[in-house]
Amino acid sequence: MKESSIWHRLYHGETSYDFVGRRRWWFAFSGLVIAIGIVSLVAQGLNLGIDFKGGTAWEVKAPHLSVSAARDAVRPLGLAEAKIQTLGNGTVRVEAKHQTPAKQDQVSAALAKAGGTTAGKVSVNDVGPSWGKAVTSKAEKALIAFFIAITIYITARFEWKMAVAAILAVIHDILVTVGVYSVSRFEVTPATVVAFLTILGYSLYDTIVVFDRVEENTKGLSSSGRMTYADTVNLSMNQVLMRSINTSLVAILPIASVLGIGAYVLGATALKDFGLALLVGLITGAYSSIFVASPILAILKEREPRYSAIRARLVSKGAPAGPLTPAAAAAMAGTGPRAGARGDGELDDGGPPLVPGRPRTVPVHRPTRSGRPGPRPRKKGRRR
Repeated sequence: MKESSIWHRLYHGETSYDFVGRRRWWFAFSGLVIAIGIVSLVAQGLNLGIDFKGGTAWEVKAPHLSVSAARDAVRPLGLAEAKIQTLGNGTVRVEAKHQTPAKQDQVSAALAKAGGTTAGKVSVNDVGPSWGKAVTSKAEKALIAFFIAITIYITARFEWKMAVAAILAVIHDILVTVGVYSVSRFEVTPATVVAFLTILGYSLYDTIVVFDRVEENTKGLSSSGRMTYADTVNLSMNQVLMRSINTSLVAILPIASVLGIGAYVLGATALKDFGLALLVGLITGAYSSIFVASPILAILKEREPRYSAIRARLVSKGAPAGPLTPAAAAAMAGTGPRAGARGDGELDDGGPPLVPGRPRTVPVHRPTRSGRPGPRPRKKGRRR
């Protein structure tokens, strides 16, 4: 692997991406995705499963029964518009509006005849609309309780502006995920809701990791007012970027395997409903923690008089050299391999830089032309 590759620079702390400076690009992309989802929601809504909208579902295990044959079997019973799909392992599922017990028996007999089996092997699931409304109400209450809990925790652990940034990132994840389900017409089931609430917690975890590093750097390198808050956020993001990528990949790859193998190879439809929501949510949560929550926090904090004054003072002294790399920040703090000699006859004193990218220096005692050390400064005191 070449030393200039992105993975080498990420691993060795040599990245200095300006996440805050490019926030308009991230916000524009997120806004476009959310707008597409909202238009789809208004135009066609969500593809709610039978558990939410109510109805009757029949399932029969008949490997040789095709979707078209099943539709021909139920068409004479007034179910020509029924939703019919294969679930894997030769199972055919038929969904329709709520039917009377007599009509349910007729449909079971028709499907059994078409599939070459008996009516007793056709399972029937009849769900009333009231049960779906109860599930929806419980999901809404759980979401509200989640928002209240994270607001209280982040405000107590950090500050209210970090809580606002985290909540906006979570709302971003909700809108994107709902929009993806609306555009793709994936079915929304109770398993989808459970997975959805699960990924909100993951998104919050990734955001907390970033905010914890931002708070640490605020008390460290930028505590003396020689670094803007946006530069502190950029530094923190570059420090945790490799960790965020690794944790996201570790979480996404198993879910993708479960979704691909379990749902589409083994035919486990419950895994499909759960895994699909997890996959979409994990990707969205990883994105929002990096490109949404942190820039929003920088915008809110830089409006404070302290940080706006720091920015004005640094700009008056000259434009900053750009975001620091984690390796350069470690060296300036006196903890990195390059702490100490700069190699140009001056010594880094380990203090924060006056301008990001320009380390503070103190003069080094130089030798005379003869090669001998110069005279040492006299110490005050009485002569013997």
